[in-house]
Amino acid sequence: MRAVIFANGRIENHTQVISQLRPNDVLIAADGGAEHCKEIGIQPHIVIGDMDSISPLLKEELESAGTKFVTFPEDKDQTDLELALSYAHQQGANEIVLFGILGGRLDMSLANLLLLAKDEWRNLSIYVIDGPDIAFFLGDQDSIKIVGVPGDIVSLIPLTDQVMGVSTHGLRWHLDDAVLLFGDTRSVSNEMLASSAEVKIEKGKLFLVHHNNLEGSKEE
Repeated sequence: MRAVIFANGRIENHTQVISQLRPNDVLIAADGGAEHCKEIGIQPHIVIGDMDSISPLLKEELESAGTKFVTFPEDKDQTDLELALSYAHQQGANEIVLFGILGGRLDMSLANLLLLAKDEWRNLSIYVIDGPDIAFFLGDQDSIKIVGVPGDIVSLIPLTDQVMGVSTHGLRWHLDDAVLLFGDTRSVSNEMLASSAEVKIEKGKLFLVHHNNLEGSKEE
């Protein structure tokens, strides 16, 4: 099962969103993410959160159209995005695509990104799409194949003290069983040499950010 979650941050390219959707996707709006769905012209299957960012009119429209609402009190311990991720996980999602988790408040953008590093999602394939940028979380013994065009930017951003056994193929500055340290910028702004590249790690956690100039390319 693949879930697509819409948060309440920045979504500027509606055409890109539509191009990424698949017929069997479960569409989940994290509270005000439902407003993005309306602008894009799609109906979420589920809206989840404390409902402080969705207009009463839209809520009524979606309820009438059959959207399911999962409502939490405003005084809660999780953000709406975390609730949406937990819901998708509990419903059996093994792949989650995220839109709208960046933009607006800096604290929320940082919290949304770091949320993806929780061990709870360890067995999920989760990636963030934000215009030309795709961010993918990698953990122990993960690997990824990137499809794009020569000159695309690929950055590896460590999230743990050490990320060990980092190897890359198809990037301008090659890494072979390297160790990346938290806070270092050694692995920022690498470049693709061809239409595909591969990255794998043995131990640790990092974000791979692909600045993608090829519309419709995917990560595997």
